[in-house]
Amino acid sequence: MSLDPRPLAPALSAAEEAGWTTLRLDLDGVRSKAAVLRRCGRALRAPEWFGGNWDALADVLTDLSWLPAAPGRLIAVTSWRAYAAERPDDWETLGEILEDAVDFWSRDADGRPPLTVVLAD
Repeated sequence: MSLDPRPLAPALSAAEEAGWTTLRLDLDGVRSKAAVLRRCGRALRAPEWFGGNWDALADVLTDLSWLPAAPGRLIAVTSWRAYAAERPDDWETLGEILEDAVDFWSRDADGRPPLTVVLAD
């Protein structure tokens, strides 16, 4: 899987038309790991047990049981370039966690709905 930047409107429109749950992770103004994790928790509507660290984010992304039932889920990451430039190591970690979550949900052994992540231009 690749997290190549894509236009946001077509992805959101297609997901919403298909009845998917759509979530927006806006990284505008985020300059620290703690801030990106807080923003992730809010964007994902994470439950109270979300611990605010990379492992907890990975756990949240492979659960998603608190989200409404839907045929799929789309996370649109916006305003990410400044964070990626300022915090390249953290950005790489976040990207790996997102990719792992997409891979997890794509293994359709038990009929789980897919997860798609779009980096919006």
